[in-house]
Amino acid sequence: MQVSFTAIQLPIRASSARTLLSGLVLSALLSACASPPPGGVKVVDRTHGGTSQVARQPVTSGQYRVQRGDTLYSIAFRFGWDWKTLAARNGIAPPYLIRVGQIIRFDGQSAYRPPVASAPVIVTPPSTRPSAPIQARPVQTPAPAPVKPAPTITASAPTQRSASGWMWPSNGSVIGRFSSNGSLNKGIDIAGELGQPVLAASDGSVVYAGSGLRGYGELVIIKHSDTYVSAYGHNRRLLVQEGQQVKAGQKIAEMGSTGTDRVKLHFEVRRQGKPVDPLQYLPKR
Repeated sequence: MQVSFTAIQLPIRASSARTLLSGLVLSALLSACASPPPGGVKVVDRTHGGTSQVARQPVTSGQYRVQRGDTLYSIAFRFGWDWKTLAARNGIAPPYLIRVGQIIRFDGQSAYRPPVASAPVIVTPPSTRPSAPIQARPVQTPAPAPVKPAPTITASAPTQRSASGWMWPSNGSVIGRFSSNGSLNKGIDIAGELGQPVLAASDGSVVYAGSGLRGYGELVIIKHSDTYVSAYGHNRRLLVQEGQQVKAGQKIAEMGSTGTDRVKLHFEVRRQGKPVDPLQYLPKR
């Protein structure tokens, strides 16, 4: 929310000015918080220097301009949509290619489609990905440099599965629980040590691996089926790439503190694009 004030030029003493300013700030904040913007989120075109907010509720108005590094899955995840529904809403047919500058609309109106000459920046979903890997530029091996050894992790990897086939993505205490209120936690937070293994909670395909979603740091998103995806945020290092098939219990990242104030794993499960409580799917401890 944005709060603006009109400058008032009056000969007020310093103590009185502080009292007046505090009252104005409190009043403005209460007024702004009591009137949330339509749709629960402000959608900003980042190509003009703006920033986008992580959606609290599915966005049903406005539009988003595709940036380099976006995928259909990451856009759907960010704005609270099921990826299949978002593709249908925008007339995006298999193999679900989207391009830099393309407009993704959330209100069902026709969207601008860039010229065919635009270079595609997103590969097909894992089920239709070409067998030959696409490499944008040659990978150069950096010169060896002395690094500080990572701390030794003594925690054993969780192996028990629930009846539905899910397993804990990491050991550690749950320090943040799911809240159905869209403005609060959309998953659970698991404490741990820097570098601790982060594991895939179920079999699936990596559909996003990067740091482009604000508030999640280094993030991995795994598609388990047309219904479920899981997300693993705040990692120190990612160990998988988009399109890679993973198995439950496979190490996909190292726990870290990117995008947050302490070392932890933020874990989400989304059913048809909507956050659900991960503890309903994980085995009981």
